[in-house]
Amino acid sequence: MSRERVAIAPAASDAAEGRAIVERARRRGFSRFVVAQDAEFSPEPGEEVIRRDGAALLRLGQPPIPIQVVPDEAELARVLAQVPAGGTVALEWTGDRVIPLENAVAARGHRFEIWTYARSAAEVPGALGALEHGADRVIVLARTASEVDAIEAIVEGPLPARLHWTSVRVISARPAGLGDRVIVDTTSLLRPSEGLLVGSAAAFLFHVASEAVGSKFSRARPFRVNAGSAHSYVLMADGTTRYLAELAPGDSVLATDPHGGSRSVRVGRLKVERRPMVVVTADDGGAHRTVFLQEAETVRLSGETDRIATTDLHDGAIVRGVRLAAARHLGRAIEETIEER
Repeated sequence: MSRERVAIAPAASDAAEGRAIVERARRRGFSRFVVAQDAEFSPEPGEEVIRRDGAALLRLGQPPIPIQVVPDEAELARVLAQVPAGGTVALEWTGDRVIPLENAVAARGHRFEIWTYARSAAEVPGALGALEHGADRVIVLARTASEVDAIEAIVEGPLPARLHWTSVRVISARPAGLGDRVIVDTTSLLRPSEGLLVGSAAAFLFHVASEAVGSKFSRARPFRVNAGSAHSYVLMADGTTRYLAELAPGDSVLATDPHGGSRSVRVGRLKVERRPMVVVTADDGGAHRTVFLQEAETVRLSGETDRIATTDLHDGAIVRGVRLAAARHLGRAIEETIEER
C-alpha cells in the first residue's frame, strides 16, 4: 500500500493547523496534496497540488476531474457508465464504502482511473486494497497534524532502490548454545526463494529463506521465516534496520529474493522461544560476518542455486546476502566511523 497513491487533504479548522498538517506530511514523505481552490499553497519541487473547486478537482493543464457523491448502487452504476475511456472520476461515499469501491474497481478494468476520498486514516487500507488493486488515488482528509502520523503508519514508502547482493563463503557453522530466536510470521504467503535479510552486523545481512518448503517431518509454513537470534538486525521495507526483538505485528519488513525482486510484507505474529542455536561465520572480503540461527532442518540460508539448512552448513559453503551501510542510528544509515565485531 504505497504512499505514492495517497494525497493529503488538509481539513483543519484554522490556517495555522493547516500549515502544520502540510509540514508534517512533507516530513513523513508525502508529496501529493488536495487543497481548496482559494487556499494559499506554495508547492515544493516534485510535489503535486490539486485544487478542489466545488464538485471538481483541478490539475494544471489537465481536464477537471468530476467528484461524484455515491449514496447507492444505482447512482454508482450511473456514474461509472458516464466515465469516458482514459478518463478519471473521484468518488465520495455517504454510507457503505468497501463493497461499492470493489464493484467500481471490477467495473473499471483498465478503461479509466478511480480516485476516492477517505474520511480518516482507518479508511485508507480498504481504499488502497479493494480487490487487491484498489483506487488509483486515495485522498485522505487530515484534520490535525497528528492524523498524518496515523496515515503514515498505514501506508508504505518506496522500497530500497537497489540491494547490493553478493555471495560469501562460510568459514564455520558451530553450536552456540541455547538462545532466544525469533520466528516472523507474515500476513503474506512467501515463495520458497523469498526470505528476510538478517545478521549480526548491519554491514552484511544474510538471506534467511522462508519455510515455504517443509521437511520430512514438518509441513511447509509459507508465511514463516525462522529469522534468527533476538539481537539480530532485520531489513525493513523502508530500508531501515531494526532488531528482531523490536518487531511488532503490523510492521512492514522487506521480503527479498536473491535472484529476483523485493516486496513489503506485514508482520502478523512473532514467536520468541529458546532453542539450540548455531553461529554461522562467513568471509566477506576479509571481514567476518555472523548470523545466529536455530539449528533445524527447516531453517535455511540461501545459496547460489538452492537453500542450505543450518544442519547441513559446512566450511566452504557459499551463501547469499546484502551489503549495507554499516553505521546506523535508530535503524537509519548515517556516516560515521564504526566497527562491529
